[in-house]
Amino acid sequence: MSIPDPSKKFIFGSATSSYQIEGAWNEDGKSASIWDTFSHKGKIKDKSNADIACDHYNRFQEDVEIMAQLNLDAYRFSIAWPRVLPLGTGKPNEKGIDFYKRLCDNLLEKSIRPFVTLYHWDLPQILEDKGGWTNRDIIEWFSEYTSVMHNALKDRVKDWIILNEPFVFIVLGYLLGVHAPGRRGFKNFFRASHHAMLAQAASARILRSLDSTARIGTTVSCTATYPARDNEKDRQAARRFDAFYNRFYIDPVVGRGYPMQDLPVLKKIKKYIMPDDDKGIQFDFDFWGINTYSTKLVKRNRVVPWLGYRELKRKLPRTAMGWEIDARGIHDLLMQFGKYPEIKELYITENGAAFDDRVEDGRVHDMNRIHYLNQHIDAVLKARANGINVNGYFAWSLMDNFEWAEGFRPRFGLVHVDYKTLQRTIKDSGYWYRDFISGLKTKS
Repeated sequence: MSIPDPSKKFIFGSATSSYQIEGAWNEDGKSASIWDTFSHKGKIKDKSNADIACDHYNRFQEDVEIMAQLNLDAYRFSIAWPRVLPLGTGKPNEKGIDFYKRLCDNLLEKSIRPFVTLYHWDLPQILEDKGGWTNRDIIEWFSEYTSVMHNALKDRVKDWIILNEPFVFIVLGYLLGVHAPGRRGFKNFFRASHHAMLAQAASARILRSLDSTARIGTTVSCTATYPARDNEKDRQAARRFDAFYNRFYIDPVVGRGYPMQDLPVLKKIKKYIMPDDDKGIQFDFDFWGINTYSTKLVKRNRVVPWLGYRELKRKLPRTAMGWEIDARGIHDLLMQFGKYPEIKELYITENGAAFDDRVEDGRVHDMNRIHYLNQHIDAVLKARANGINVNGYFAWSLMDNFEWAEGFRPRFGLVHVDYKTLQRTIKDSGYWYRDFISGLKTKS
């Protein structure tokens, strides 16, 4: 059994996260995560939780077999921190670690390349009780966790992703309070943001010191934005949006500093920056992952002065999440960040759409998702043809799953999951994706 060679060929995969699919929330020594706590308090729109979810923890072999049927080159998944370190730090839980070893072994047996995300939002509740991401000690906690996981998977994994979408888990979880852990306020937001950047770089440096051959990346959520009118006020509004949504968690890592000039409110983060932190948050990643789903049209807005922009609705097709479908955004983001000299390589680590899928006569006819995927993959390959070093696309998601605060209603998967029986049914989009990948391999 060997690790697939991380060559320059373009790879196609799918992605999931631990909390959204694993279930087994308190089995085999796992402790509670902040999402267990948050959902058990009835904070989810449909009052559900992911205690069982897709039961991937007990059905992973079936799911890997489906990945093989879909002809995937790679699979991006995350580690549940409280499953492997129930106390957040200290003694590892061998049963939890063994699960991820067996998952990786199954993937490698099918020649599917594992991309491992260390943090996809399920912080151990025991660490949140100590302040979570607002506590600077999380740099040490996360570093210890990183070392544990590298030691566990070093002979199985070469592609590591440090954080998933810091903008989302910090803005929604620590500024607005609509995601776990449900905290609010600018103080929490700025502290958590800066600590996440420091922890991310510290984790990456540890991986680099332990394995010089590891490929180390991180993943950010990005939304391409456009000014409503061709005037300086709306162009400035678009720059402010871009600074907040996109560049806030990219620019400081590549040595450009927080984008305070375009969004002055970000200057408040200075209060939490200690000597040498500017260097401490920097790391020369081997690759960056971009997660993107839609685009935004913005204009100047004085009502919320700290942001200075307002999003406008357009007459575009929408997904079941209400997100506008606009494939040009994925191309434009790749062109924007692919031209950063500090960014060596890019992947689309999430892209997909939720629709109201139903099983009819044993099939799911989701032509709308096929159109979405086809348009967006075409835009990615166009950026690659234009000279951008983008080398992979991961569809979100492998299977329908628990969509955070929205619960189980939104279905993003290439595979339909019946949440009562847990039966998996490959959708038409899954078969289309399989055939698309096979067609490209045949041509090459």
